[in-house]
Amino acid sequence: MSTFGHYFKVHTYGESHCLSVGVIVDGVPPCLELSAADIQPQLTRRRPGQSAITTPRDEKDRVEIQSGTERGLTLGTPIAMRIMNENQRPKDYGNSTMDKFPRPSHADLTYQEKYGIRASSGGGRSSARETIGRVAAGAIAEKCLKLSAGVEIVAFVTSIGDEYLFPPTAIHPSPSTNPEFLSLLETISREKVDSFAPVRCPNAEASARMEDLISDFKAREDSIGGTLTCVIRNVPSGLGEPCFDKLEAMLAHAMLSIPATKAFEIGSGFGGCRMPGSIHNDPFIKATPVAPSATGLAEVESKIPRPRLTTKTNNSGGIQGGISNGAHIYFTVGFKPPATIGQAQATTTYDEEEGVLEAKGRHDPCVVPRAVPIVEAMAALVLMDAMMAQQARIGMRRLVANV
Repeated sequence: MSTFGHYFKVHTYGESHCLSVGVIVDGVPPCLELSAADIQPQLTRRRPGQSAITTPRDEKDRVEIQSGTERGLTLGTPIAMRIMNENQRPKDYGNSTMDKFPRPSHADLTYQEKYGIRASSGGGRSSARETIGRVAAGAIAEKCLKLSAGVEIVAFVTSIGDEYLFPPTAIHPSPSTNPEFLSLLETISREKVDSFAPVRCPNAEASARMEDLISDFKAREDSIGGTLTCVIRNVPSGLGEPCFDKLEAMLAHAMLSIPATKAFEIGSGFGGCRMPGSIHNDPFIKATPVAPSATGLAEVESKIPRPRLTTKTNNSGGIQGGISNGAHIYFTVGFKPPATIGQAQATTTYDEEEGVLEAKGRHDPCVVPRAVPIVEAMAALVLMDAMMAQQARIGMRRLVANV
């Protein structure tokens, strides 16, 4: 399906080389000030052609709001947004060789098996072009979360190949116990992340190593993967549902729905599996009030109930029992090397004949730096849906209590 969410519902459309891609967002609260200027910055951060280490496809990705607003305010009705594909080149995929072969590790074969037909150019719906609609919808969700609770969402690159921002050590098998990492989660901003373009790893030395590594793989017509970490600050407690819709389960669902993702870990993650419980457990301590200067939304923050207790450590990643506890939520997403590479690969045709494929087209040697706003968008969609579910529950609880 192409729909995500229960209360804040997002439906994306479009293929890699069709006329346009976009999204319909249902459940946006009415009377929210909204214009293209609220959405365009994140699309610009996601767009291709940003640097020498990304795909050369030149798309401006300009958003057009088609419905759901009037005089700059949302109407509470579905919001449709369209982004034109201005630089599509389906002819790159029209040669006889690429028509015969399913690209190794790509979705060509699985789409053919599932539907009996497939988009012949650029991977169709499996292309990262599909994520444009997610980012546009996520920008609306982020604005709602910021205005209602002061929520801040920031993602940044933490590894490319074997180059790490915080390599695991015997003392810190997980970054969750590393004071430097925890300090970064408190202070990191999107402006800081983008100042380390094109890699978006917030450390000059590590960023330079990662850029050199990507450039090396690009020169060899190869590709490389990596990881990025996302932190969500000022999260109200009580978000997430017991059992099957745990908040971390919904975040995992959202992140692993992004093209090229292969791994998800929250809080201490896999490194936490090497810790004893006496170290991994997060003891409770008395919470200190959130400083209004942290978000500049003192009036909003005063209306958001904050827990009386917090945790001394945060190996849980801000979620316990599937429900947010008010601490920072942080998680890491792993991306595989892009499947389409320029090197000749021995493989097999759709007609079961062995042969050699040299793929054509314009592709990223590493998708991780451009995935930063996509991960932020999907995190916002999950949080917005969970917030609306919890507000519905609180509203009904108050009505019943009043009766």
